Amino acid sequence: MAREEAGLLKAKELIPALRQEFWKNVHVPGSAADLNQSLEKANRVADYLEFAELMIEDALSRKESCGCHFNVAYQTEDHEAKRNDEISCYVAAWEFTGVGKPPTLHKEPLVFENVALAQRSYK
Repeated sequence: MAREEAGLLKAKELIPALRQEFWKNVHVPGSAADLNQSLEKANRVADYLEFAELMIEDALSRKESCGCHFNVAYQTEDHEAKRNDEISCYVAAWEFTGVGKPPTLHKEPLVFENVALAQRSYK
């Protein structure tokens, strides 16, 4: 699995239209008087659309490949993931700020005391 900027930007462009179509066409059977699992499922789909946007923002912000987050623009000559620990050695927590608004990135630096960061090879 790999990601590339053009595909991420296309997905970012398509999600608002998917959200609009979802809210326009969603049909939730059942009533408010009972436990409504259909309503729970519809709410999860809405959550996934918001989560997808945050995942795309995170992927676009990371100018590296690391582990399963392979970005085709950041690879070694042997087509291995190319890390960028100088700028991407952090844990990201994205804050959803509302539909149509940019999310806020909160970073916590990763500190390694007992191991050294190293380039992986999957060959």
